[in-house]
Amino acid sequence: MSTVTVARAARPNFLVLAPLCVLLGILLAARQPVSLSVLDVVLVLIGGVLAHAAVNLLNEYEDFRSGLDLMTYRTPFSGGSGALPETPHAAPGVLAAGVGALAGVVAIGAYFLWLRGWPMLVIGLSGVGLVGAYTRWITRLPWLCLLAPGLGFGPVMVLGTLVALGGQVDVTAVIIAGVSLLLVSELLLLNQFPDLEADRRNGRRHLPIVLGLKPASRLVMALLLGAYALIALGQLGGALPSEVWLAWLAIPAAFWVIRDLPDALEERETLLRVLGINVATLLTTLGLLVIGLWWA
Repeated sequence: MSTVTVARAARPNFLVLAPLCVLLGILLAARQPVSLSVLDVVLVLIGGVLAHAAVNLLNEYEDFRSGLDLMTYRTPFSGGSGALPETPHAAPGVLAAGVGALAGVVAIGAYFLWLRGWPMLVIGLSGVGLVGAYTRWITRLPWLCLLAPGLGFGPVMVLGTLVALGGQVDVTAVIIAGVSLLLVSELLLLNQFPDLEADRRNGRRHLPIVLGLKPASRLVMALLLGAYALIALGQLGGALPSEVWLAWLAIPAAFWVIRDLPDALEERETLLRVLGINVATLLTTLGLLVIGLWWA
């Protein structure tokens, strides 16, 4: 059934990331002297989820069309949903849903462009460009492939929400967006590890392919620790409220990832556990940042 296939291809289990990043932007706006409209808050939340769904749907379609889906070793965290290889006739529906989701993002962006002016155009075009270009082109450019997911969920989504709601980008917002950038880029980088050989045969050139797994794993560790270091710098410099200390509750899990990642390069079962803990670490850290900003 194509509706079920489209729903699976959107990877709903992972769509929680977008609302967390949007909530960070909403709470940043709430700290500023702006009047929040319920309609605007609802629209930015819908826009964030649609943008994430569009990325997933278009990625699933492109990976199926290129044959990559038939080569990957699928895990709960990488290799796609497997929906299209099981129901190939649903491919046009997945493409249509991805384009439709992206059109919804553009429509919401047009409303905020009318409401807030040209700053929204820069943010909106950046976001649409990342969504549309990621699978086909960005995955061939190693360093841009590393940064693109983080840019989409950090500066574009967090700061875009803030600006859409009438707020101003300040040091606090830049730090929160930076934390999101580092965590999401680290997540996508690590999730590329199981797909390395399939991606190489398909023509992709992300950093695990270009650098090798060991150097890429050190970059994973640096990005993960860098996110917590950025939170610490923000707190020490007075840019972040003291309540964001809650995010530090997730750091034992981050150290677990760092400790076990070297062994995971040789053992697939260990890698799967590391991938799972890594996802939980990211979502928990962002969730605790949301609670900390709300509490402040």
